Amino acid sequence: MPKVLVAFDGSESALRAVRYSIALAEQNGALSIHVVTVHEDPVIYGEIAVYVSVEKMRQLQRQHCESVIAPAEELLKNAWVPYTIEILVGRIAETIARHAVELGCDRVVMGTHGLTAIGSLGMGAVATKVIHLATMPVTLVK
Repeated sequence: MPKVLVAFDGSESALRAVRYSIALAEQNGALSIHVVTVHEDPVIYGEIAVYVSVEKMRQLQRQHCESVIAPAEELLKNAWVPYTIEILVGRIAETIARHAVELGCDRVVMGTHGLTAIGSLGMGAVATKVIHLATMPVTLVK
């Protein structure tokens, strides 16, 4: 069964990438969708370390990621397509590309722009990096 990894950051572009992947699954029949959201490990230093532990920060990041990825999961539940949802920690582009290989994905699908303010100036930095790092086709959805 072909596998598609969808990188999801909660942006409108990422939601369109999920919808595109669902359409692929509907057109091609057997296709599994693996949605991932990635955040970097928290950096805690100085006075913050006194008030917030690394474990507490990880817990808060996980809760935030769960809320970010919820709209994607809702779309997938309603589409009746085989899917998995994962929250990963690491350097974002590198983690997306590596995880696609680990899962044996045939393709990566992601939005062209993420949630950063600078994203409107051109193709997103994460998307650009994933294109260069991935060993399989990357489909960018505007």
